[in-house]
Amino acid sequence: MSQAPVPPPAAPHPRRWVILAVVCLATLVVLLDNTVLNVAIPSLTEDLGAGTADIQWMINAYALVQSGLLLTAGSLSDRYGRKRALLVGLALFGLGSAAAALAQSSGQLIAARAGMGVGGALLMTTTLAVVMQVFQGAEVPKAIGVWGAVSSLGFAGGPLLGGVLLAHFWWGSVFLINVPVALLGLFAVARLLPESKDPAARRPDVPGAVLSTVGMVGLVYAIISGPLHGWGSGQVLLSGAVGLAALAGFVAWEAHTPAPMLDMSFFRNRRFNGAVAGGLLVAFGMAGSLFLLTQYLQLVLGYRPLEAGLRMSPLALLIVLLNLSGVGARLLPRIGFAGAVAVGMGLLAGGLALVAALGSGHGYPGLLAGLVLMGCGIAIASPAMASAVMGAIPPERAGAGAGVQGTVTEFGGGLGVAVLGAVLGSRFAAGLPGSVPAASAKSLPEALAAAPDAAARTAVHDAFAHGLTSSQLIGATAVLLGGLLSAALLYRADRPSAPATATAPADTPTDTPEAVPTTH
Repeated sequence: MSQAPVPPPAAPHPRRWVILAVVCLATLVVLLDNTVLNVAIPSLTEDLGAGTADIQWMINAYALVQSGLLLTAGSLSDRYGRKRALLVGLALFGLGSAAAALAQSSGQLIAARAGMGVGGALLMTTTLAVVMQVFQGAEVPKAIGVWGAVSSLGFAGGPLLGGVLLAHFWWGSVFLINVPVALLGLFAVARLLPESKDPAARRPDVPGAVLSTVGMVGLVYAIISGPLHGWGSGQVLLSGAVGLAALAGFVAWEAHTPAPMLDMSFFRNRRFNGAVAGGLLVAFGMAGSLFLLTQYLQLVLGYRPLEAGLRMSPLALLIVLLNLSGVGARLLPRIGFAGAVAVGMGLLAGGLALVAALGSGHGYPGLLAGLVLMGCGIAIASPAMASAVMGAIPPERAGAGAGVQGTVTEFGGGLGVAVLGAVLGSRFAAGLPGSVPAASAKSLPEALAAAPDAAARTAVHDAFAHGLTSSQLIGATAVLLGGLLSAALLYRADRPSAPATATAPADTPTDTPEAVPTTH
């Protein structure tokens, strides 16, 4: 099957490392807001009267809007310019952060978080796309490693930042701190970044954007609402059915429209498929675990927000140190994409299982051992998966490729919070003693307040800890199975192609990485 020749790459930008620092700053602030809210959950429960469903929506509103718009944002940045998309994203993110800091109710905070998700979608797609545009050759893996280290720091460092701020200020400070960062980013992007766009100038895919957003929101809403309204309730079934139908329509539309925002031919590349599957499960396990662990540290072990953030910090620090030291980059040539994903996700699954096995009975030391394994696994697997995704997409579609990478991370994280949070809620409600009203199962503080005596309060704590154990084991199983699937796809993609035979059809598509133009 013939394909258009790939134009030679442009010369590396002379200020590429300064540009990398700018885009990493934008990436950091966006990803911090995925997890910074976790340590504020007790404060939000008290000040805004938020229940478990409200808390989950405060977290998921940001992730779902962002993940629903990432593909659209990537396509628009390719079409209209990545520098322009960064500027608009920073402005929207700063305004949404200010509104979230001043929210007076759960509904207002959820709406503000959704608005921040719009800006975050523009930022996430353009930062990685800019990295792929200004770096060339052997510097690309190094740049992705730095970008991945900052991304991991933002994703895992949220609890620490939130703990520091909540130790001295009110919960709104976790959002207000984004405003000066957004202003600094606006100035730096305007002065330093070159403009780049797809010369083909593809038109926006509005139906695809609507279908993908409706599909993801519908499915995750069903998951969140299931424990509260019953999995067989009309509300949950209707939401799930709408979500599945919308995603099916999205796939059908993208396969036939002449200007898709996600080219379905990408999925004929096994390396692309393996990286997407692995990235989804890494985000699932990491986001869900952080959501659960920050509550466990504060609500069960009794740590203050800053203390809880400090105890979560080894995960972030280990990921950053390993990425910056180039451990993953040195391992990749030796063990390949498949080996890196298998080892990394195996360690991540082992860390989640260790938390489940030791966390409840051994306090913080058991959690620390699990966090160390999780950090090692993420540092090895994540850069390999990012490189595989971006390497399977033509350079002129870098925004779309970044959209896929970001969608996988955000959607996987949203599903992790929703699924593991739903399991925790269900197990917690089922384990409450008979003396505690079932209506109080919305949150641990409510159940403790409704407990009539010390024995009942002890039973409530035990029920929450057992729910945590079940959730972590489910997360570990999902990550392990996903890692095996991802590694198998990547292994098949990296195998040398068999020599063509005389009877092979001339237009048979190939699954090898060489069939897709790469960026390096």
